[in-house]
Amino acid sequence: MKHVIQIFGLLLVLNACTVPADTDAQTTNNTVKNCPKSAVVSLPVPGEQESFYDRFDFHVRNIVADANTVKFQTRKQDFVFCRGNNTWTVQPGTLPENLKQQYYPEYSQDFKTIQVQGKSYKYRVVREASVPTVPNPSKDKVVFELITPNSKKPQQQILYTLKDLRQKTNTGTQIGLSRITAAVIYGNQIWWSVAFEQGEGNDGIATIVGYDPQANQFTLIQPQGLLSHQITDLAVTGDANNPTFWMGTQISGEGNPYLPAKGLVSYRPNPQNLNSGNLTSYNVHNSPLVGAIPDKLKLENNTLWVGTGNGVCQVNLQAPDNPKSWSCWRFAVIAKLPKAGLPLYSQLSNQSPALTLSPAKDGATVEVLWWSPIDFETRKGRYEVRTEKGFTVKLDQGASLDKFRRFLPPGKPPVRWPGFEWHWNGQRFVRGFDEVALNYVGGGPWGIGVTLEPTSGKRTANAIRGDLELLKISPKSTSVKYYSGWVDETKLNPYLTVLPQTQPQNQKPNPLEAIAKKIGLGEWVKMLNLENFIIHNS
Repeated sequence: MKHVIQIFGLLLVLNACTVPADTDAQTTNNTVKNCPKSAVVSLPVPGEQESFYDRFDFHVRNIVADANTVKFQTRKQDFVFCRGNNTWTVQPGTLPENLKQQYYPEYSQDFKTIQVQGKSYKYRVVREASVPTVPNPSKDKVVFELITPNSKKPQQQILYTLKDLRQKTNTGTQIGLSRITAAVIYGNQIWWSVAFEQGEGNDGIATIVGYDPQANQFTLIQPQGLLSHQITDLAVTGDANNPTFWMGTQISGEGNPYLPAKGLVSYRPNPQNLNSGNLTSYNVHNSPLVGAIPDKLKLENNTLWVGTGNGVCQVNLQAPDNPKSWSCWRFAVIAKLPKAGLPLYSQLSNQSPALTLSPAKDGATVEVLWWSPIDFETRKGRYEVRTEKGFTVKLDQGASLDKFRRFLPPGKPPVRWPGFEWHWNGQRFVRGFDEVALNYVGGGPWGIGVTLEPTSGKRTANAIRGDLELLKISPKSTSVKYYSGWVDETKLNPYLTVLPQTQPQNQKPNPLEAIAKKIGLGEWVKMLNLENFIIHNS
């Protein structure tokens, strides 16, 4: 029996904050006038030479701020915040060409320049290695080079060797190419963050390099809790002699240029041992952070802007542990529902719709979560859309203890299960754009019920980003209810918007916490002969 669901439309509350009462009205009016006008920016359709999933690449590659706006630049769009009335618009992209790296970042050997008190300092980071011959643990190394204003020859500072990498991380058959992700002037010092290539045996050590021009002295900081994590960006606050470093983090692997790590990290080194200090992780599992991967940071007095692949947060650094210090917005894709209704399929490849989404009024919209190909050769596919009616599926995959717990952010239970890439929001498991591992060399993103026929190239799935309700789980199987469905791509014309990130009321404990304890106590083994462990969400 086919069902008809009426959709009343998404409430697009773009004005998440109010202008302070003491703001001068004339100044506010002028600021609003200088903000860009609203524009309809469609979800881009990738060309034949682009990945299917480029349309959802909202990773922030640059932040540009002036008196009127804060602009978060992605590869193809600008998400623009208007200071005058705290609203957002989406604009066609203005990102410079040199910042539009498509997949993996470029590892240029060219020197870059930073101006300090009118003087130029040139810097770069290089790998000195015997690759592709047999790696030499003692000689293969990463070196930071700096040309000071009064010198033509670079000073060299060894950051780490292959021997250091293997001793500290127990990973890496060779040193990955390195790159500098930020250069910051703070007090009398210059600070750089260094990231590295990962995957196919490559690895590195997260490093912050400091240089004091007056003392002509380098400082190296390699936080023990971030050894195999890439630093995406860097901001510095606090006492110049004992500063706090704010960093975005991620990891990557073969076919996966973006994988979540510890989110936004604050680190205050111990003066006696700079590699050991107070490290705090703010991530989607333990904070209001709107995205799993902070790409770019922008510091304005006591406020830190955090641009992620799923949205933006504005954090008051005077009390970052207080959820009320966070204002966050998420990037979203919506589309107007056809008046004739929209057939909805419970599975990507199904031929018969499960129900029809019908607009209750003219202009009603539906949120688009993802797109997936049905056939790789024809490049035809369907959109995954959010729906209040859920569908239930039982999977022949169960739960087990995660073997790579050192990479897990605080707050994420160490349980491997079909919804591992989702996170708990207090009511359901949810998945942001930047939590979807693209899996370029493995058939595309994985999710709930994803299968790929090797010979025909046919692909199916129950859900990629739909919210999940965990019903039953055991070591052998998992039953979930997913709140999304699939629609033909020709039926919708999706466009981009920005929505305030809201936290559910009456939040409940993450059910995986209890499962993690059972696995840790060995009780999970006793359940191998039981059909299911029932999750009670009520």
